[in-house]
Amino acid sequence: MSDLPPLGAPRLFSNPRADTDRPYGPAERAILSRAAFQDAMSEIGAWPGYAPTPLRSLSGLARAAGIDRIWYKDESSRFNLHSFKALGGAYAVLRLLVREVQARVPGVPVTALDLVVGRYAKVTRGITVTTATDGNHGRSVAWGAQVFGCGCVIYIPGNCSQGRQQAIETFDARVVRVAGNYDDAVRQAAADAREHGRHVVSDTSYTGYMDIPRDVMQGYTVMVEEAIGQLPASERPTHVFVQGGVGALPAAVCGHLWESWGRQRPRFVVVEPHAADCLYQSAVNGRPTPSKGDLETLMAGLACGEVSLLAWAILERGADDFLTIPDDAAVATMRLLAEGRHGGRPIVGGESGVAGLAGLLCAAADPATRASLGLAPDARVLVFGSEGATDPEVYESLVGRKPDAVLGSA
Repeated sequence: MSDLPPLGAPRLFSNPRADTDRPYGPAERAILSRAAFQDAMSEIGAWPGYAPTPLRSLSGLARAAGIDRIWYKDESSRFNLHSFKALGGAYAVLRLLVREVQARVPGVPVTALDLVVGRYAKVTRGITVTTATDGNHGRSVAWGAQVFGCGCVIYIPGNCSQGRQQAIETFDARVVRVAGNYDDAVRQAAADAREHGRHVVSDTSYTGYMDIPRDVMQGYTVMVEEAIGQLPASERPTHVFVQGGVGALPAAVCGHLWESWGRQRPRFVVVEPHAADCLYQSAVNGRPTPSKGDLETLMAGLACGEVSLLAWAILERGADDFLTIPDDAAVATMRLLAEGRHGGRPIVGGESGVAGLAGLLCAAADPATRASLGLAPDARVLVFGSEGATDPEVYESLVGRKPDAVLGSA
């Protein structure tokens, strides 16, 4: 049994199409593969400032949850962007620019360094990338555009915080605020891109738009491989809980672990807010299905109403369970980490970044959900803390302390 504070009632759907015996086959490798991961790792690993982020053991929370282990992949320091998304958007921008330069200068190899030093600036300055974002993905795309030398226009939903807008503008991107939600911003970005000849660099895929989202997801697998290498040699997780969004993050984690570990892969649980549950609804209906919620959630990075088709192609068979949680669970989890209740140094986790851990704690505290997910006393769980305080003002309003004050108490 668990010894956790009230976290709210989770909602669980166990996927009848999950197939633990199914090998990771050609259809899945066409989306994500270890071969393509090697390319991403070789590139991203050479970027200035690259270093593996820490995998933290949350022994105190594991005891409180009545399980053996919780490992937390802490992405709060990734490239000083405070989010795993630094691995995806910027990598996809690089891949796009390399293709565009090679199309204009055929037969000449183009490297990231070539772009950084401006060797092909006459080409790249005429290219503009664009995307819709609730904050972190757009920040990564804007960073990549600045580093590799192209223009950038980012679309944000109406309720995106000023702090997240300003963080994007720091990288010289133009930001357009759309009167609507994230999905409205996606549609506006795509429409304006067609009109103005911009290149959409999105983490969500749809019919006719697959290559760039595939690059984004492949970049994320660098984080997953780091976690594999950081786990104790004699231990593997029995479960993985990962937050949803459009599905790009859970698909990257699921696909990489599925190919790497095959039938020995952990039970895979996708976590979403109650109000933004497109992956849950897709699992219930057996096909990509929009969220039934209004997308009003403080977990802004997960406020997505429509699933990425590429992501769903992995998760449809690879994800075992789909779990939704209330916003209060994310806030409570942020505070538990900030207070050091996990048994180690305080951790700054953002409201979207802690959702996987919040889902685990909600499940552990609810007897029926706990039993359904097989969270026995010997369970070992891997979660991905996918962001830190990407908006310090929002973080302080939820936790009651500034991020620097939390880290200063370590």
